[in-house]
Amino acid sequence: MKFLLTAIAVLIVAGCASFDGRGLAPGTPAAEVERVMGPAADKRVHDGETWLYFPRQPYGQATYVARFGSDARLVAIEQRLTDENLARIVPGKTRLDEVRELFGPPYTDTNFQRMQREILEYRMRSVSSPVPYAVYVQASPDGIVREVYKMSDPDYRLGDCCNP
Repeated sequence: MKFLLTAIAVLIVAGCASFDGRGLAPGTPAAEVERVMGPAADKRVHDGETWLYFPRQPYGQATYVARFGSDARLVAIEQRLTDENLARIVPGKTRLDEVRELFGPPYTDTNFQRMQREILEYRMRSVSSPVPYAVYVQASPDGIVREVYKMSDPDYRLGDCCNP
């Protein structure tokens, strides 16, 4: 029985540790990063680095990007769904592929034919607010972001009863 409890505790701790890659150090091989964090949802090459995307949406409200150098060793792990990165999206200028590169795979990707919009949805948390929010990035058929909306997360119900 003691062995079983110990094994369960180890699995729980291992599951938590792999969520954001906190225990991984620069220089870790790419295969080890994927073993710890799970399979990457997307892979991109940017300025000589390889980026692996690990979205934890909708309820994790985070997307981690593991950046690797040309030697396939970890350079850094970054949380991409931040207010600072959101501010980098400029309607009328930013392209939808730039949003995907910055934020990674969205929680949802929907095409509204009559509106002529492709809408990416991301679930995020802000340092300045305890309430999570949803971000909707809308692009026209030419791939240019036209609108960005930041709203209270529609699935967050605790705030309906417990916030003043």
